Amino acid sequence: MPFRTCTTSSFKLQLYNCKSYYFVPYNKPIAMQIQKKSLSDKFSLFHDHWNPRVVAQLNGQSVKLVKFQGEFVWHQHETEDELFLVVKGYFNMELRDQTIRINEGEFIVIPRGTEHRPVAPEEVQVLLFEPDTTLNTGDAATSELTRNQLNSI
Repeated sequence: MPFRTCTTSSFKLQLYNCKSYYFVPYNKPIAMQIQKKSLSDKFSLFHDHWNPRVVAQLNGQSVKLVKFQGEFVWHQHETEDELFLVVKGYFNMELRDQTIRINEGEFIVIPRGTEHRPVAPEEVQVLLFEPDTTLNTGDAATSELTRNQLNSI
């Protein structure tokens, strides 16, 4: 069957029968099915709070879904920026010098090295976009809310 090949820098992408084959150095292909995902369907799969789930990964970044309710721990990330996008509800991002309300459909980027604490008076659904290496509690790694291993859904 016919296929199309696209080359960008050191990576080659071949499209064949709706599948993508990524060729990394040494030409070892990794098959990846291209498909859409429903945020509402994914959020319906879990009910706990402060426990992120990975829904996608790209370019060393993770797309994570999490539900918040109550107060998180004060923390910072020395080497990672974080994006918080509110899918449903709202929460307050507490910084040491101000509090910013993030409403449904809004997002905030917290730069690396910034102390912060999410607080949600009611349950909120949030999409996180951050490097794969980001620990949810940052420098507060001994917190009971720390998740060293995340589940994928």
